[in-house]
Amino acid sequence: MIPLSDADRRPAHFPAMTLLIIAANVFVFFLELAKGDAFVSRWSMVPANIMAGKDWITLITAMFLHGGWEHIIGNMIFFWVFGPEIEDSMGGLKYLFFYFLGGLVANLAQVAIIPTSTELNLGASGAIAAVMGAFIVTYPRDRIKTVLFLGFFIQITLIPSLLLIGFWFLLQVFSQLGSIASVQSGGVAYMAHIGGFIFGAIVGRWFETPARRSQGRWE
Repeated sequence: MIPLSDADRRPAHFPAMTLLIIAANVFVFFLELAKGDAFVSRWSMVPANIMAGKDWITLITAMFLHGGWEHIIGNMIFFWVFGPEIEDSMGGLKYLFFYFLGGLVANLAQVAIIPTSTELNLGASGAIAAVMGAFIVTYPRDRIKTVLFLGFFIQITLIPSLLLIGFWFLLQVFSQLGSIASVQSGGVAYMAHIGGFIFGAIVGRWFETPARRSQGRWE
């Protein structure tokens, strides 16, 4: 499934902060292409290093690195679908703080689940998962225009965000359980996705503007 847009809502304000974050991710990705593996290794998060009290800055810098074109394109698509409405509900500066805090919590969750791992961890997925967690609580009834791949058939349909994001979250949970069962120490950072999502779902509404919060919990 690939989400395309919110069919029921458009942000009332220009999503400047969302676009700024996307631009920063794209800029850093091209730096990766130019500078190579040494750059990626230097600024990616390594759980064992964090546990040893080293390279704490990578808890933030890793949020702007990606493992390839598919990784960054997928992340930015999801972010563009769900980010603008959450930015609109919080205001630009609080949204930026929420995004970074969500990414930090996500990375710490990944460290907690595999504290001795020496694998590189990178990507904006944890922070974006926090945005999705906030979205599912704030706008659960919004229908998301989504591309469905059904074998050889491709269909565009509308799926309530509660179902779409909820299904995505369950995939992360089951994937994490599979990773634990197979004693996996590398690969996709599912626990970062789970940690970021739970953080966003729990605290996202606290970051909203007073005017938005006064409209009620379930819009």
